Amino acid sequence: MDKKHYDAVVVGSGPAGSTAVKELTERGLEVLLLEAGRDLTEADFEPLPPADPKEMSIGLYDRVKAGLMGQHVQARRAMFQPQKSKFLVNDLRNPYTTEGGDFLWIRGRQLGGRFHAYGRVLLRSSDHEFKAASHDGHGADWPISYKDLAPYYDHVEEYMGVYGTTDNLSNLPDGRYVGPSLFTEAEKQFKGTVENQWPERHVVPWRYQAPNLARVPVGIVAAKKTGRLTIRTDAVAHKVTMNSKTRRADGVLFIDRLTKKQQHVSADVVVLCASTIESVRIMLNSATDGHPDGLGNSSGLLGSYFMDQTPSLLFGGDPSNPGHEVVNPAPEDPYYPAVGGVYIPRFDNLKKDGKQETNFARGWAVQGTIGRMPVPKGAPGVVGLMGFGEMLPYRSNRITIDRRRKDAWGIPAPRIRLEITDNERNLMRAQVAGLKEMALASGYSINFAGSALGLDSKKIWPNVDPVSRAIFRLGFKKSLAMGAAIHECGGARMGNDPTTSVLNEFNQSWDVPNLFVTDASSYVSNGAVGPTLTIMALTARACDYIAKEHAAGTL
Repeated sequence: MDKKHYDAVVVGSGPAGSTAVKELTERGLEVLLLEAGRDLTEADFEPLPPADPKEMSIGLYDRVKAGLMGQHVQARRAMFQPQKSKFLVNDLRNPYTTEGGDFLWIRGRQLGGRFHAYGRVLLRSSDHEFKAASHDGHGADWPISYKDLAPYYDHVEEYMGVYGTTDNLSNLPDGRYVGPSLFTEAEKQFKGTVENQWPERHVVPWRYQAPNLARVPVGIVAAKKTGRLTIRTDAVAHKVTMNSKTRRADGVLFIDRLTKKQQHVSADVVVLCASTIESVRIMLNSATDGHPDGLGNSSGLLGSYFMDQTPSLLFGGDPSNPGHEVVNPAPEDPYYPAVGGVYIPRFDNLKKDGKQETNFARGWAVQGTIGRMPVPKGAPGVVGLMGFGEMLPYRSNRITIDRRRKDAWGIPAPRIRLEITDNERNLMRAQVAGLKEMALASGYSINFAGSALGLDSKKIWPNVDPVSRAIFRLGFKKSLAMGAAIHECGGARMGNDPTTSVLNEFNQSWDVPNLFVTDASSYVSNGAVGPTLTIMALTARACDYIAKEHAAGTL
């Protein structure tokens, strides 16, 4: 047992956790950070050869190699990059089970979490997401609006160093940028073609984080400077512990990853930032006599309304723009390739009257790159376009605990149920059709297009050997199953009513007032926007509240 009592213990060191420790320590709290994985060294970032565009999508050798190293699930990810494999978990030691369909759970355990494996795209959500239910009647609204989160978006963008452009779109609010993001010449042509034929589809440059050459998340670097942060890596959180007299959380029980010894740390406040599924798993495993169905689960909704975005993918070539182009105003990173590309925010069902114009609710967005990936001289530029659609929240989709399956530390594993309906099937069909029509209008050749429903065409990879083509075909649905978007959310939803939600508007447990959950498990609905920036803004807002309440003695 760590005998020191902390003001707050934060579980998880990714986007949410690194933000939490920065905001809390800078407001004067003594904070302990628990990270299930290892610390990192400079040796983890020794440069690798550039990725072969074909290998990113097919990647037979590297995928098999990763599978033999215990990453048989992580190796299925759609866009496979070997340099990111070391930042993803060993699936044999970290099992999970599913029901109602396949779910691809891509996750990382090390200081910084999935910060080391994400695409660095940081986008704001708008009231098209936060108030979607008021617009179309599906699901529930968030207990907050864009104006509540806007100042925290500003704050996070400023210290993260985000590159972007001012585009004046109501469904993709502009941010605070350290510099512009740029198109390749091929991307400029794509923008012209798409916006000319489909004026409602606005093609804008990525909004993305500058390279972090410190490797440790910038929030953790800032927290260290305060002298009020203690970091404990190799600490696999098992459960939040409760004081039976005060009926409040009093700390966290964790297991040392290496020795497998159990340890307990105590704190005034517990902040769960372990990622969507893991935070819900911890709360479910924290059941006590006072909380028999999981900690903070008086509503019976803990684990329910789990979602991910519907994935679709098109890969092709641009014969009119051979080769590749480097346009990167941000500093170069010797380990990761330069980022940037095109983004098309959701364009369907946006009218104020809420009238649904398609055979699916909500809509989808596109993130991609054109002419950026290195190719042999004279070869067509590489085109990669991925669609992300908004799945509706269904109570039946849920995270539970599989008592018969345990991880390497003896902790019951999560069981994930995520079933799609005709709404999502129609949405994915529209995504694939939309990607193809934009590609063909731009003069691109198509190597393949598909979604979680499968490949769209029998003719794929015309210049690839038959064996690779056959294996790609067999593995495609596994590679682009639900979960492939890596934007999972929900399970500990926020709300205004403790009978219909798990957390209040400040990410605070209704049942346990000194327990906060600030990662994407708090999401009420999903949207088609990547969640990372919103997770960080929610965390900053919650920590602002925590610091004030702690100073007032209410926590």
